[in-house]
Amino acid sequence: MYGNFEELECWKECFRLKEYVRKDILIQLPEIERFELYSQLLRAARSTTANIAEGWGRHHRKDSIRFMIIARGSVAEVLDHTIETRHCNYISSEQLLEIRKQTSTCLRLINGYIKYLNTKLKD
Repeated sequence: MYGNFEELECWKECFRLKEYVRKDILIQLPEIERFELYSQLLRAARSTTANIAEGWGRHHRKDSIRFMIIARGSVAEVLDHTIETRHCNYISSEQLLEIRKQTSTCLRLINGYIKYLNTKLKD
């Protein structure tokens, strides 16, 4: 097992996604979205790393997997909210493409970690 959740590749990639959302996407949302889309997107992005960290901290494989599945859902939620931001013309097509690439990588890495937990670790 890893010494710290920050060493997990899935956590690192989700952290990069969260930073991209924070620095490149949220700043483009208009004030009217401050308490709706902005808040939902930020919470979803934060949830990706928070659930990976919580899952890593669990002592049982099934608990860890459950939180990884929640993190996977949060990654999908980030993509969904970002599709909405593009639909509203708040961000560019290129930014949505970047989010699609990042979320795809996050999902691949989370799925790989779930597979690792399922095959390598036994309660």
